Amino acid sequence: MTEPTAHQPTVPQPTVPQPTGPAGPRRSPGMSRRRLLGFLGAGTAGVLAGGATGGVIGRATADDAAPAAPAATDAVPFHGAHQAGIVTPAQDRLHFVALDVTTDSRDELAALLRDWTAAARRMTAGRDAGEVDAVAGSQYAPPDDTGEAIGLPPSGLTVTVGFGPTLFTTADGVDRFGLAARRPAPLAELPAFPGDQIDPAISGGDLCIQACANDPQVAVHAVRNLVRIGAGRVSVRWSQLGFGRTSSTSTGQATPRNLFGFKDGTDNLKAENTATLDRFVWVGDGDDGADWLRGGSYLVTRRIRMLVEPWDSSSLDEQQRTIGRTKGSGAPLGQQAEFDPVDFTKQVDGEFAIPETSHVFLAHPSNAGTAILRRGYSFVDGSDGLGRLDAGLFFIAFQRDPQTGFVQVQRNLRLDAMNEYVRHTSSAVFACPPGVRDDADWWGRALFEG
Repeated sequence: MTEPTAHQPTVPQPTVPQPTGPAGPRRSPGMSRRRLLGFLGAGTAGVLAGGATGGVIGRATADDAAPAAPAATDAVPFHGAHQAGIVTPAQDRLHFVALDVTTDSRDELAALLRDWTAAARRMTAGRDAGEVDAVAGSQYAPPDDTGEAIGLPPSGLTVTVGFGPTLFTTADGVDRFGLAARRPAPLAELPAFPGDQIDPAISGGDLCIQACANDPQVAVHAVRNLVRIGAGRVSVRWSQLGFGRTSSTSTGQATPRNLFGFKDGTDNLKAENTATLDRFVWVGDGDDGADWLRGGSYLVTRRIRMLVEPWDSSSLDEQQRTIGRTKGSGAPLGQQAEFDPVDFTKQVDGEFAIPETSHVFLAHPSNAGTAILRRGYSFVDGSDGLGRLDAGLFFIAFQRDPQTGFVQVQRNLRLDAMNEYVRHTSSAVFACPPGVRDDADWWGRALFEG
């Protein structure tokens, strides 16, 4: 990291070549984050405890060997067939924001997406959001970057955007931007599920931005600057900070633990499972006529309050039987190691080792009939005013179709023993367009120009 020179953008420049990212060389005399680094040498839908939503699909069908893990400070390529931040090895920090579009102009909305694409291209390369940077412009005009990431490396930043159902047709049926006919059938508000305690104020949204990074300040910087760029065209509806990834999206990553203390994401789909991702994650040819979305994916988010105080007073045996795995090794009950096959027929002392009401049993693909790519994060948002932590999981899942993905799994969890310990308080669904191919491309171009 580069803490000694952070907040000191006027340090004399070293005689090293300035990097040229996709948006070209930096134009100001200030020092880019990447250059400075080089100079210094610097119901739950399978949400918890390896819920097995990837199941054997996630590990047994990997098509390629795991790639060498990039350094936590490296830049993630911005261009590609798919947006980064979906199968990218999950970073440690999240800033997610949902926004309402405040303009009624289709041209202004398209211009915003072009502006966002250009800024994200720069920021993910370790540069400032604007072409001038935080300190090199006129002292009498607002800077075109907020400056809190000066001196920080790219930190694996990815920025992923999505379009909500209300961007195409408002809740009262208005087609503000002439996009209603291009709304894909699977992009529909999620149904209500038993036990939901959804707060509309922190649900839905016309647009979303998911910023993931290995430094929380880099993730917050990205969202803050995109919101700043969108002033007058969008407003923040709700947002969520997350820490500690609760799943692995690459076979090269170790399985993390959630706030219940269990390993989470053991059998999640992985980036190396290319054939399985094509089947369950990426929108393909002929999917409900959404040609503009081909190569994209559908994003479901749920803010899930975890009732940690009742959980912490439960016995270890009850916790393990609720999950269906051991708390220490993460092995399926009745097995020895984390990645041992899940065997629902195995019995111990005359009873099934994995209870039929356990989370693993109900969320496993062989019982749920589908798979989703999970990419959630833990959160602790203070207390609830009654002496209890407001803590839990910000659940994120990508799938080819929410109705055959998240919705199908969630309906299968109506008898899940985990339901005693969790409450769903926020819900949203978005269509994430395919990746940006080159410098001339931008998020949603095919939707607006097709």
